[in-house]
Amino acid sequence: MRHQAVKVRLYPTIEQQTILAQHFGCARWWWNYALNLCIETYQATGKGVTRCALNAFLPKLKKQACTEWLSECYSQVLQATTLNLVTAYKNFFEGRGKYPRFKAKKNRQSIQYPQSVKVVNGCLKFPGRVGLVKGKIHRSIEGTIKTVTVSMTPSGKYFASISVKIEGDNPSTNTEGKVAGIDLGLKDFAIVNDGSKTSKFANPKHLAKHERNLARKQRKLARKQKGSNSRNKARKLVARVYERVSNVRQDYLHKLSRKLVDDNQVIVVESLNTKGMVRNHKLAKAISDVSWGMFVNFLSYKLDKEGKVLIEIERWFPSSKLCSNCHYQVDEMPLDVRSWTCPSCGTHHDRDGNASINIRAEGIRILSVSGTGTAADGGDVRPKKGRKSKLTQSPVKSEAHAIA
Repeated sequence: MRHQAVKVRLYPTIEQQTILAQHFGCARWWWNYALNLCIETYQATGKGVTRCALNAFLPKLKKQACTEWLSECYSQVLQATTLNLVTAYKNFFEGRGKYPRFKAKKNRQSIQYPQSVKVVNGCLKFPGRVGLVKGKIHRSIEGTIKTVTVSMTPSGKYFASISVKIEGDNPSTNTEGKVAGIDLGLKDFAIVNDGSKTSKFANPKHLAKHERNLARKQRKLARKQKGSNSRNKARKLVARVYERVSNVRQDYLHKLSRKLVDDNQVIVVESLNTKGMVRNHKLAKAISDVSWGMFVNFLSYKLDKEGKVLIEIERWFPSSKLCSNCHYQVDEMPLDVRSWTCPSCGTHHDRDGNASINIRAEGIRILSVSGTGTAADGGDVRPKKGRKSKLTQSPVKSEAHAIA
């Protein structure tokens, strides 16, 4: 049993947009009300509020004169909002996310239908007053629909994320085949070594291409009077620029990750501390724009779906400071040094190309240590976070030729 999500564009009518706006507002108000209730309860008693206790407030609020408009919203949408809030708290306490925040009207809006959504003649049929909404379903929806999340972007576009449950599991893990090491950077986005050659993929610098247009529209937005219709129109124009940047970035990352997954069986990357790296104010914008984390996520789910393997080596592995020929390690390697000569064997290295070779060799070493070098094992070879990886001996070169 496996789960899959498909995101489709929706084209609701004017009447349906009005109904969705009411649902968005009800869900947003209930989220903020429930979050505030949880905070006040904890401050007063030191205890939280359970999901059942929060849902018990909904019938009372619907009967009050000041909040009776909550009854216009589909009941399961509000209950799904409660579930999402409880899940957000759980993620926070288990270290997977930040503390839940209050929602604003100007940001992305979303509601969730936990059941009863159907695909009818290329449209999505929602329960309640929304009804049949025209959509661009670009691929067949296979399996059983579990939940559907309807969202509206700040630029005013509507989307539906359809989560389906499909019978059968992903293919069993197989590590026989080509192994590629990837060094992620800023000058070149990805430097890939597969044992036979090193390929470089350029950094498109998506935000830099739209910065001038973005600055012009932001200046126009700053001159508008707060609360006016013209300011709202200007805000949507700024949101469209950000949306365009996001779309071209994801398109590039999807195409590159698909190419690498199709060409290789095992992909090795570094586990980068992006949150710490963006503290460098000179590189923060460039690091945020390049989206290394999103790229690794794309690689991960594409590889899992095909029974292939992603290995993340720990961030302290000296991939740039290690000679890939004799394994001599230099003490310092400033960022402005793009090529260097090994003082031990005299080999001249391109900094990024040498790093990709070392990353690949370390991934092969992890495969051999884990005992998953054959397809028969099929185990999980992804190392745990924080694992101290060491390149111990030169026979890694012979292992690389044996596996590749």
